[in-house]
Amino acid sequence: MTIGVMAFMGLLVTYVETMITPALPILVNFFSTNYDQLSWIITAYVISGTISAAIFGRLADIYGKKKIFLVLATGYTIAVSMGGFAQTLSELIAIRAVQGVGMGMFPVAFALLNDQLPKRELALAQGIVSATFAGGAAVGLVIGAWITQNFGWEWSYHSAIPVSILLVVVSYLVLHDDSVRKEQSIDLPSILLLGGGLVALILGLSEGEYWGWFSFLTIFVFALSAILIIAFVYSEKRSDEPFINMKLLKVRNVFLANFTGLFGMASLYFLFYSIPPLLQDPQPAGFGESILQSGIVLLPASLLSMAFAPVGARVTTEKGPKVTIIIGTAILFLSYLGLFFNRANELSIAEDAAILGLGMSFIFVGVINILLLSTPADKSGEATGMNVVFRNIGTSLAPAIGGVFETAFVMNAMVGAVPISYAGLPFVPIFLQFPSSHAFDLIYITGMLFLVASMIFTLLMKNIVVKKVEK
Repeated sequence: MTIGVMAFMGLLVTYVETMITPALPILVNFFSTNYDQLSWIITAYVISGTISAAIFGRLADIYGKKKIFLVLATGYTIAVSMGGFAQTLSELIAIRAVQGVGMGMFPVAFALLNDQLPKRELALAQGIVSATFAGGAAVGLVIGAWITQNFGWEWSYHSAIPVSILLVVVSYLVLHDDSVRKEQSIDLPSILLLGGGLVALILGLSEGEYWGWFSFLTIFVFALSAILIIAFVYSEKRSDEPFINMKLLKVRNVFLANFTGLFGMASLYFLFYSIPPLLQDPQPAGFGESILQSGIVLLPASLLSMAFAPVGARVTTEKGPKVTIIIGTAILFLSYLGLFFNRANELSIAEDAAILGLGMSFIFVGVINILLLSTPADKSGEATGMNVVFRNIGTSLAPAIGGVFETAFVMNAMVGAVPISYAGLPFVPIFLQFPSSHAFDLIYITGMLFLVASMIFTLLMKNIVVKKVEK
């Protein structure tokens, strides 16, 4: 029953987060903005989710996992209910920041599964939940795109309201929590330091193109980010109840799994942030496809990820999570090579994206399992919350870096014409700037560099294979 509720949560959250992806070009026009500013729709969510995951992973160990899960599910439902009513980009970004609090459900979900399942069955449970994440993405890419195209992006949000309410009700009726609670405190000063450092870092990456990379304001923001993060590390070392437990980070596999998750998630979001503009922007900048068509092109990625998550779980059980992560990272690298060298048509992009989806199913299962197998059960909420922190840092960096490339390297494309005679022509063409092919080249090169870093961290891990008979 717990696996079923967690799977339902995965379907809902990934649907809501994925349905916004095909609508990114629509939102650029709706809010009269650009891709760089629009990246804050994603980064505001993941920064908020980063802080939430670590806080509520810890709170779940203190006050009970079911209670905290219900609080988060309720807050998430309220935020989703407000999403479709945003009238300005600032309003939507603020709503997305509140919505990010719901990301704290993930570490609580993983901790609940870790409490209630034998180690030997944990990989399969994680595979089932990971498969539903991909299933939700498939629904979001196609159904969400269809709703956006026919009824407007607002109704894609409205469609999630009854499902979110249902999650709260089912969680209240079904979940139980038999874990032993322990007294802890929350290191609020450290939380504020890390949150401020992340916001300053993403702000500098997002706005540096407009302010000038060597302007005083840009340098000041990056310097502030560095100071706050250094102060955070210093505060953590002196704290009795640290926000990110440095002792856990001294565990070899925990340290390496966190950074592997960071680079892996960044690679995934380079895809999510680059493919919709490439497909929907007018020719010759893009392919001029509709929102629904772009969702269909990305659909094979979700379907393969869903289909191969149980395979990744089987490999994890038999060979260990390190092997699973290596396989997934290698597959991802092949997909980025394809995107770099072969994106001449929609079919090529669909093939490359499908390969990426397959690889991510292995990485998701491998990372969370090597983390849970390397930490004590009473620290599972804290450990998984920490992992979400690192993964979300990667998630927030990807759209910010991609937005910089898509804004810095542009080309002109005709989007319409005014029926006015000018210079012997019966109309005056209207041109706008869109990301050029060089911008996408740089995004995919960066993704490959991130994957190389991920592979290095994975190779340094110690593999763990759970014996078939446990004492």
